[in-house]
Amino acid sequence: MTATGEPMRTVTSFPQEITVEEHLWIPMLDGIRLAAKVWRPVAAEDRPVPGVLEYIPYRKRDLSAVRDSIHHPYLAGHGYACVRVDLRGTGESEGVLADEYLEQEHRDAEDVMAWMCEQPWCNGRIGMMGISWGGFNALQIAARKPPGLEAIVISSFTDDRYSDDMHYMGGALLSDNIAESATMFAYSTLPPDPALVGERWREMWLERLENCSLWAANWLEHQRRDEYWRRASVCENYTDVRVPVLASSGWADGYSNAVARLLANLDVPRKGLIGPWSHKYPHLGEPGPAIGYLQEVLRWWDHWLKDEDNGAMDGPMLYTWMQESVPPSTSYEERPGRWVGEPCWPSPHVELIEHPLTRYRIARPGEDAPAADLPVESPLSVGQFAGKWASYSAPPDLPYDQREEDGGSLVFDTDELTERCEILGTPELTLEVSADRPVAMVAARLSDVAPDGRATRVTYGLLNLTHRDGHEQPRPLEPGERYRVTVRLNALAQAFPAGHRIRLSLSTSYWPLAWPPPEPARLTVHTAGSGLRLPIRPIAESDEIPPQPFGPPEGAPPMRTTQVTPGRQQWTVTRDLIDYDSSLNVVKDAGVVRFDEHDLLVDRRVRENYGWRADEFCSATAETSWSMTFSRGDWVCRTDTRTRVTCTPTDFVVHAQLDGFEGERRTYSRNWFRTIPRDHV
Repeated sequence: MTATGEPMRTVTSFPQEITVEEHLWIPMLDGIRLAAKVWRPVAAEDRPVPGVLEYIPYRKRDLSAVRDSIHHPYLAGHGYACVRVDLRGTGESEGVLADEYLEQEHRDAEDVMAWMCEQPWCNGRIGMMGISWGGFNALQIAARKPPGLEAIVISSFTDDRYSDDMHYMGGALLSDNIAESATMFAYSTLPPDPALVGERWREMWLERLENCSLWAANWLEHQRRDEYWRRASVCENYTDVRVPVLASSGWADGYSNAVARLLANLDVPRKGLIGPWSHKYPHLGEPGPAIGYLQEVLRWWDHWLKDEDNGAMDGPMLYTWMQESVPPSTSYEERPGRWVGEPCWPSPHVELIEHPLTRYRIARPGEDAPAADLPVESPLSVGQFAGKWASYSAPPDLPYDQREEDGGSLVFDTDELTERCEILGTPELTLEVSADRPVAMVAARLSDVAPDGRATRVTYGLLNLTHRDGHEQPRPLEPGERYRVTVRLNALAQAFPAGHRIRLSLSTSYWPLAWPPPEPARLTVHTAGSGLRLPIRPIAESDEIPPQPFGPPEGAPPMRTTQVTPGRQQWTVTRDLIDYDSSLNVVKDAGVVRFDEHDLLVDRRVRENYGWRADEFCSATAETSWSMTFSRGDWVCRTDTRTRVTCTPTDFVVHAQLDGFEGERRTYSRNWFRTIPRDHV
């Protein structure tokens, strides 16, 4: 929906007639073939055009097909050859996918771009685009400087695979590490479509089943920042990126921090865009307002791949959606706010203001605040209303009213605000703290507290205190010793009205968003050495931009699908007051969808369960199961996967199951049991 509540505009007429190649093979240097779909102008055979590559593991034939059909024909109709490639071992591509962002993945991308440059319809100038995995690898591949790549467009990405991805946050293990490992365990074991690959489909599928990787163990075996994470983390050397970058994300997404880091650290032409959205492209953004993102992408490609002087670099370096105050909710159709523009980042419009902490108060800057030593030992239930690390808006997954969470937390409030306050950037919390256990964590949340007491979380940060001096060499705490630590919260753009308060809440657990320490820990916050730095953006009319700097969202007609059976979504928190078992249960059932163009039925079901008992920190369990069925006529193929992680005080325990079915007959089954030592987590 647009800012006016209108649906996305469907464009059916383009400057150039296009042709579509539904399936073709791209040979790799080692003989493996990757599957591609190509949209390109008909006239490109005689007048070659620039190429645009999107390179992801999410199955061009079905699971990403609707989204692909909205933007690739749109760009092709404006004079680009769009190539959508399935990663090795996914979709119809040959081989096996064992992990993310491997050297093989990057070499394959370079082979694909070399192939594109050799095609008669491509003029040898390449752009790369993508969201999430596709945004990650576009940035990573740009850092390798392959011939032909001249610009990238990336959404919902990171430049730091350890510190700012779904794996770890502040050295704390995220439950999304487990959920997303289960996602890739499922996606990497799905069958290709026999209508495209023929009778080889079973051979290709069995190769994937027999050689698949235990993704959860891969990621749990690296609990500190080591070479595994440093490889392909562009933050290790920003100067490797030598092409222009258009970067975007959303405040409801887990990946909003990387946009500002790229703007601050790259020395190439660059633009940033952060809206109110979850983990979605901006023209499909939820919560709204969505924007005319494809028009911006097209302008970027026209400037950098066609040398058009179209003002693509005019205006602010960074556009952000300054969000207005809203009541707490697990979902929003739209977030009220306005666009603000910054000429560069860090911005001259933003000033870091230091607020001392005192007894249960965030003091005014410069205030003589009395010192206090304040203990906190949170119940394991703090975090049950935290939502997901990265919101997907399906099912509703944003944080709920924080008042219940605050009951198990150490809380500091500002005085009632006498005037409107706007924050833009990354808050930093300095704590002087001591603990009674060698392994402990702190979760810090900022909330907008309305006059009626409702508290809406606007940002948060985590720190595993054994990582206080860095993520490479964690060190246990000495009980009773004081440490001065810094907790960086996620960046935000948030307005606080007069009459509201800003609240800082500290807890020693935040489950199930982050895995709890091996045992409960009591922290003592010594306020004399503690403070909160807020990036304040003074309101100045001269800094403002037109209220609608972007056009309405538009795209090509989406691929026709039919919802054969309805889906179901659920997000349920339960607590049994007899045995004190609690759980968070998430259901994401897409129902059965028919892809009308090729009569393929897809049934996709996901269940996530996070459990715990009372305040037994080692009772935490996380389990994700996937079931996906593909069928056409007499062909029916299903893959079921299950990943379960439990723990002891010294280890993580991973149990995984994989079953493949043809019709009702199980043709493949495998189990894994792995014990992985806890490394200061």
